[in-house]
Amino acid sequence: MYDIWNIINSFILLPTPKLMIIEKLRKYDVILGSQSPRRKKLLKGMGLNFKIKICCEKENYPKDLKAEDIAKFIAKQKADFLLKELSGNYLLITVDTIVLKNNKLLNKPKNIHDAIRILKDLSGTTHNVISGVCIKSIKKEVIFSSITKVVFNNISESEINYYINKYKPYDKAGSYGIQEWIGAIGVKQIHGSFNNVVGLPTSELYQKLKLFI
Repeated sequence: MYDIWNIINSFILLPTPKLMIIEKLRKYDVILGSQSPRRKKLLKGMGLNFKIKICCEKENYPKDLKAEDIAKFIAKQKADFLLKELSGNYLLITVDTIVLKNNKLLNKPKNIHDAIRILKDLSGTTHNVISGVCIKSIKKEVIFSSITKVVFNNISESEINYYINKYKPYDKAGSYGIQEWIGAIGVKQIHGSFNNVVGLPTSELYQKLKLFI
């Protein structure tokens, strides 16, 4: 009969296996082309060591571009802008996240009145959050997008005012952060990646990186 404690101890004494993707990424100078603290936190949570580069160029896209392709277009545009500053064996990750309702783009609010208007528009309805991601090295480029459907409860004007005054979501497309109070009380359902709504589709990015390297 096997001694269960000897079996358990044999597993405990085994060396911790190294994740191949993490080890392979060490040969790259991994760079996140974003100043978003949320994306920084999410990428760090994936176990990656990286540097930050901020793109200061103004973003733009063709007016006839399909709405669902805007995030991918801008993510690549950010990467192309930052390439001027890069050298060596880099691996650059750039991201853009947009909010679409009825195929209409909801940008970051310009002021408190704009934020109130946007959240009233989202109340009790469904919208899509799309993140475009560009992964780029000297030899290779991969661009993909992730779509999450978000269903909001009806949110009262007093709840909207409370959220905006307390959290000041002026740096967020759609005027809200799902990881904040309004996500806890206002989001009825999500279909897709939660982290994508925060700003970075970590699961899909991880799978793409496994293939990339």
